[in-house]
Amino acid sequence: MASPKTVVSSLSLLVALIICFSPVHSSNTIGKGYRLISVEESPDGGFIGYLQVKQKTNIYGSDITTLRLFVKHETDNRLRVHITDAKKQRWEVPYNLLPREQPPRAGKAIGKSPTTVHEISGSELIFSFTKDPFTFAVKRRSNGQTLFNTSSDSNSPFGQMVFKDQYLEISTSLPKDASLYGLGENSQAKGIKLVPNEPYTLYTEDVSAINLNTDLYGSHPVYMDLRNVGGKPYAHAVLLLNSNGMDVFYRGTSLTYKVIGGVFDFYFVAGPSPLDVVDQYTSLIGRPAPMPYWSLGFHQCRWGYHNLSVVEDVVDSYKKAKIPLDVIWNDDDHMDAHKDFTLNNISYPRAKLLKFLDRIHKMGMKYIVINDPGIGVNASYGVYQRAMANDVFIKYEGKPFLAQVWPGPVYFPDFLNPKTVAWWGDEIRRFHELVPIDGLWIDMNEVSNFCSGLCTIPKGKQCPSGEGPGWICCLDCKNITKTRWDDPPYKINATGVTAPVGFKTIATSALHYNGVREYDAHSLYGFSETIATHKGLQSIQGKRPFILSRSTFIGSGRYAAHWTGDNKGTWQSLRVSISTMLNFGIFGVPMVGSDICGFYPQPTEELCNRWIEVGAFYPFSRDHANYYSPRQELYQWDTVAKSARNALGMRYKLLPYLYTLSYEAHMTGAPVARPLFFSFSEYTKCYGLSTQFLLGSSLMISPVLKKGRTQVKALFPPGSWYHMFDMTQAVVTKTGKRVALPAPLNFVNVHLYQNTILPMQQGGLISKEARTTPFSLVITFPAGATEGYATGKLYLDEDELPGMKLGNGQSTYVDFYASVGNGTVKMWSQVKEGKFALSKGWVIEKVSVLGLRGAGPASEIEVNGSPISNEAKKIEVSSKEHTYVAGLEEEGENKSVMVELKGLEMMVGKDFNMSWKMGINGAN
Repeated sequence: MASPKTVVSSLSLLVALIICFSPVHSSNTIGKGYRLISVEESPDGGFIGYLQVKQKTNIYGSDITTLRLFVKHETDNRLRVHITDAKKQRWEVPYNLLPREQPPRAGKAIGKSPTTVHEISGSELIFSFTKDPFTFAVKRRSNGQTLFNTSSDSNSPFGQMVFKDQYLEISTSLPKDASLYGLGENSQAKGIKLVPNEPYTLYTEDVSAINLNTDLYGSHPVYMDLRNVGGKPYAHAVLLLNSNGMDVFYRGTSLTYKVIGGVFDFYFVAGPSPLDVVDQYTSLIGRPAPMPYWSLGFHQCRWGYHNLSVVEDVVDSYKKAKIPLDVIWNDDDHMDAHKDFTLNNISYPRAKLLKFLDRIHKMGMKYIVINDPGIGVNASYGVYQRAMANDVFIKYEGKPFLAQVWPGPVYFPDFLNPKTVAWWGDEIRRFHELVPIDGLWIDMNEVSNFCSGLCTIPKGKQCPSGEGPGWICCLDCKNITKTRWDDPPYKINATGVTAPVGFKTIATSALHYNGVREYDAHSLYGFSETIATHKGLQSIQGKRPFILSRSTFIGSGRYAAHWTGDNKGTWQSLRVSISTMLNFGIFGVPMVGSDICGFYPQPTEELCNRWIEVGAFYPFSRDHANYYSPRQELYQWDTVAKSARNALGMRYKLLPYLYTLSYEAHMTGAPVARPLFFSFSEYTKCYGLSTQFLLGSSLMISPVLKKGRTQVKALFPPGSWYHMFDMTQAVVTKTGKRVALPAPLNFVNVHLYQNTILPMQQGGLISKEARTTPFSLVITFPAGATEGYATGKLYLDEDELPGMKLGNGQSTYVDFYASVGNGTVKMWSQVKEGKFALSKGWVIEKVSVLGLRGAGPASEIEVNGSPISNEAKKIEVSSKEHTYVAGLEEEGENKSVMVELKGLEMMVGKDFNMSWKMGINGAN
């Protein structure tokens, strides 16, 4: 749904940046640093030290006199550095929301032991420090590189560590050649790689994603640092686990955090590969949620499906146009006056809606609706009545805090309160009994408020009036500036214009359960709502929940998917969508995508063509549009429908692969969509690449992202690449190169890398029917190689079970292997728990092997050790010579072919082995 906050003009944004990024105070005047007075080993295997302020200043408040330092190697590849007030417990991200080890509690006796330790070594990370002033560094044992270093000198652009009640500052130096990624959520116009001197503010805001380089819906204070050291790549990540608002200043050779509360709670994960980094990071914050198979299908939504007949027509029109569709969504059009957990019985009469849902459920389709956190203040509204009876709302001066969202005056549930979680789950149950939804879309949960300050419901007038767009504040409000929580001494660059921290959200002096201030917990709102929603859905359905959340925090991926919010129907928004998607993979939220064709305004026909060619390969693929925009379903234009059939047709064939990637994400955190440097980290030219991406380790999407282009210049890392729409076409490069590829309007370039075995099925219009079709394997070797080896994998399960794992009797996992050598091609599988796959009758019907050196047909075919007669088994064998778009054109002796075998009947659930001899010209 649309954001109420308007787009910031270029001029005001520029002014704001000048104000925010022109230092009023240098770090050395804000604070004079600390000295280490003692350090000793703690009983849990960590180390505890105490720091004393060197000289107090009053800028941004008084320095905290004594700090406690806690350092621990929590695993072989993860180091924690925790700094807090030594005498008083400070706000931290609640340990029940984000489970992790707890450091010793503050307030214990301050140690007096002498400082005899000078570094604290782990298997790969080494923590070292200086005493006076206190600084610390984290180094990599294997190559001696310094990953994080807080020490400064007269030439440094930063000063000493500062720790005040409402202002914390710490910095690290960085090498010039470090490539940084992360620090979101924001729309990065210049690509995924962080750019020096751009603003990076972290504070959850309902600011439209069309606003560039400003704090958006989520807060993820983590970055990945990729360096090439002597030709060898090393990646690590740094997380500052803190929910308070912060500015992060990246200058190219340094990075400075300026945080308005909480503690320094740093986690360093050692990598050294990008995949290792996300594995180690998600082992801390929580593995990504298992996703149902159907969620990988295509989704259609629109704010403005005024009645059920429109929704029925959309479903029927997709089927008529032969465009795949798995999930139909409702924005708030189904609600009674925008109120949560209600149904408009005039435009969505329950009996007709249930009949419609019964029909689409039998087809295998699903239905999802939106839900906002604001509960309408309405004495006749049952949800409100039960909420008041359970006392679940956030309070201001003892009364529920009043705000305005779509229903008009609302109160916000406090999801830090256990009673709220139980009440919310009960409301989900009640609504599910009313309408059998298949998932929930939780929006506006930054949290968004159309008003600011302390408000009352006006007397003598209707609020809202029912006219206009609905997001104009109609309450009687006054600013709240009387406390330091509403008006903190340091102003973060909120919304890109240094807005007050309570602007268009909950007043930051409002209180949550147990006296927690909104000031501290603000950026946790969407995360805590997500956890409560996950618990509620799982308890009523007993199935794998599907939740889509706009606001996210560290760990949200454990429970939900994410879409990138209110984007624009422009070419720039299309390009930015790739960077945001790739960032969320690093954040541990791999199920992510943007509104295809743009939320508003209406896209051009050409743009929508190109957008579905990208969006068909988002992990989460959904078309969504604004109430005020013309209709833009994919069948509205004939050319877009053609592009959709082409791109989504390929997606539906790739569903087994995407689902296997989803399983890998759940088990190891591995992103579904990845930057190229995840697989080619030695190839430095791809470090800043944001116009192409990988699905998994080896399937590359190279879309058109600019108006009027019928050609795309794609970067190919070293090796052999085969076009998925015409597997006879290959790009081969020894050192990597850019290649101009044809890209007419209805065509997208998708290439598969060498040494891969890709499982596919035959596709369909709904994932349920696509799942029943025979499998095929695409096997790729380096073009023309006399020897080669390829691997692949496949995960299958009963996809709506709560867990996504082996060992439950309802899942199968297959490792595929293939080799070529001495003129012989071999392939085989190793199956774990094949019973489930066998029960479904899944067979491998076709095998395509690419890049083989040779000519002529395959011969002496054997399956499971037995010779196969082509005539008897009706196996079709064919071979086609590869053509090279780039590479090997002049090397005639290295011609390669694609060999296909059709008509096979190899059971997916049983180990198999298969081999054949290549034609005589291919013998070595």
